[in-house]
Amino acid sequence: MTDAVIVSTARTPIGKAYKGALNNTEGATLLGHAISSALSRAKVDGAEVEDVVMGCAMQQGTTGTNIARKALLRAGLPVTVAGTTIDRQCASGLQAIALAARSVIFDGVEVAVGGGGESISLVQNDKMNMFHAVDPELLALKGDAYIAMLDTAEIVAKRYDISRERQDEYSLESQRRTASAQQGGRFNDELAPIKTTMAVADKTTGAVSYKQITLSTDEGPRPDTTAEGLAAVKPAKGPGFTITGGNASQLSDGASATVIMSDKLAAQKGLKPLGIFRGFVAAGCEPD
Repeated sequence: MTDAVIVSTARTPIGKAYKGALNNTEGATLLGHAISSALSRAKVDGAEVEDVVMGCAMQQGTTGTNIARKALLRAGLPVTVAGTTIDRQCASGLQAIALAARSVIFDGVEVAVGGGGESISLVQNDKMNMFHAVDPELLALKGDAYIAMLDTAEIVAKRYDISRERQDEYSLESQRRTASAQQGGRFNDELAPIKTTMAVADKTTGAVSYKQITLSTDEGPRPDTTAEGLAAVKPAKGPGFTITGGNASQLSDGASATVIMSDKLAAQKGLKPLGIFRGFVAAGCEPD
């Protein structure tokens, strides 16, 4: 039986949404950069790729109408390469990789690309299309399908008795580990620095200007984080709640891609697999 192996991976550094370096980078350019970088590292020509599968949870605007296809064209791949976009919300990128791998195992595809990306800066909050966003019948049947992740986090914390102190402790350890990994160059092999144009808003006038920038490291980590600092951050939903800007994930822009091929082709090319796809299973639960 054919094995689907991952032979290379590349990702943009993760940018802070709205205020970060990728706040003005178009979806096709963002995801295309990850695709082209991953292919370059594997020394695989774009024409060898049969299909590109990318995950995206916010498929509208700059990341709408099959962003995978647009991204592969932006990456310089020929029009003979197909593309499709997957939405399983937070697991979209993983689902995309699984689908690409299965095409290698079961459908005879020799080379595929799987990954994902989001441009929160350009599609979320005031940029979202909210026209008929809520189905009244579903709202009445299962209204929790529409609650925000912040509300879900508070429900989970209460249901499983995860205190604010435990959350802050976990966050502090996460920051420490990330800082150590950055200092030790642990992320260097996966990062693909990107040159782009950043939008900068004047704090006084609100006027927006643009500047050329190269993002080479993740913008989110805060190595100077302390327990005292985390404890001082107020909960986002107010007194009595536990989720804060210190113990929750930031809103981010970024993209990642992996090159997946049959184990036989990888051996022919002399490529050492980073991993082998064995399987992927999803399970449903209450939407809250």
